[in-house]
Amino acid sequence: MSPDRLKRILLSLADGRLRVEWLRAELEHMSAADAAVLVNAVVEESEALDPRAQEALLPIALVFTDSNNVSFADRMRREAVVEERLFGLRRLLRRAPPTSVRPQKPDEERVPAYEKGRELTLGERKSLARRPDRKAFDKLILDPHPLVIRQLLENPKMVEDDAIRLAARRPASVSAVQELARSYRFMSRPRVRMAIVQNPGSPTEIAIPLLGLCNREELRDIMKSTETSLALRATAQELLARKPPTPSEAPPTLH
Repeated sequence: MSPDRLKRILLSLADGRLRVEWLRAELEHMSAADAAVLVNAVVEESEALDPRAQEALLPIALVFTDSNNVSFADRMRREAVVEERLFGLRRLLRRAPPTSVRPQKPDEERVPAYEKGRELTLGERKSLARRPDRKAFDKLILDPHPLVIRQLLENPKMVEDDAIRLAARRPASVSAVQELARSYRFMSRPRVRMAIVQNPGSPTEIAIPLLGLCNREELRDIMKSTETSLALRATAQELLARKPPTPSEAPPTLH
């Protein structure tokens, strides 16, 4: 498959979740070598500001940020290391040391006090997350169970600001960030992606692939941050350097 055909098919799918599912299935049917070359081509076209490649990069990134696809991402990463010319793919899947800010694990997080006197069961909390109102949202956003978070992310009453609060939790919740990274609805929002990237407790295997989706201003903000990891700042600097100059940044023409 050529990069142009991949972009054409991918962007013809109206539903974002379907784009991710189709792309994952398509790449898994290819050899790791062919899939790596294909993804690298689209990534580098996106870095060169090709509009269709930039749009296609979101489902590509979300395939690799999904913790269910770790083994597939590892195969692609190994291919990028073996084939040195795949620079775009290497940036997308760059490994980084664990964050110095240790995120909370699910078994370390406490269930919020939804009611006085007793702890709600998982089923009751999932039911709350499905309700067509926002009465329990402040507590649900702090819930440690991924199934509760998943249900909440599917609730039509949840809005972008709620997703940002979820992404910005300190200390970060690994399970919450993982579930959020699977939500095309919210990962299509730049502010939500930046909240994940700028949270020092976010898993780097989720934060780094999102950097390619950042614009110049966002990359500069990441580079200036004192909280983000050195690997994130270095990758942001590399991506910013690769972006073609805007008309205002171009050198003057001699006449």
